[in-house]
Amino acid sequence: MATILVVDDDSLVRSSIVECFSAAGYQTLAAVHGAEALAILEDKLPDLVISDIDMPVMDGFEVLRWIRQHESLSGLRVLVLTVSNRISDVNLAYELGANSFLVKPTDFEQTVHLSSLIKDYWLGADAGPTVSRPSNSKQRAGEKQETRN
Repeated sequence: MATILVVDDDSLVRSSIVECFSAAGYQTLAAVHGAEALAILEDKLPDLVISDIDMPVMDGFEVLRWIRQHESLSGLRVLVLTVSNRISDVNLAYELGANSFLVKPTDFEQTVHLSSLIKDYWLGADAGPTVSRPSNSKQRAGEKQETRN
């Protein structure tokens, strides 16, 4: 079963998305800001990252830059989920390598629907590339790198 990393400083949004994917049987990881997400990515490799862009400490654009700077993570699917619908944010997200730019739902029912669409497409229909942890991750000597298809 796939693993999803949800990065959002809004606890209601974060917990709603985590609840939707957990209820569907997916393993979920959660981070409150980008720096926490990077710490998770150094130890665990999700199949999909869903990230807000406006967060304290480190925003979603910085997370996206960090992911795309690591060749081994170049295929990691990253979806931006934010309240912004500014064309400058949309364009920047895609320039930095986002796979999708989604506007946050306004209620739980819409969140459930969007989570279902994400699950069906990104974890069902989409054939994602092989991804492995960055070479500078906290890897024990002799341990094989984790690889996902």
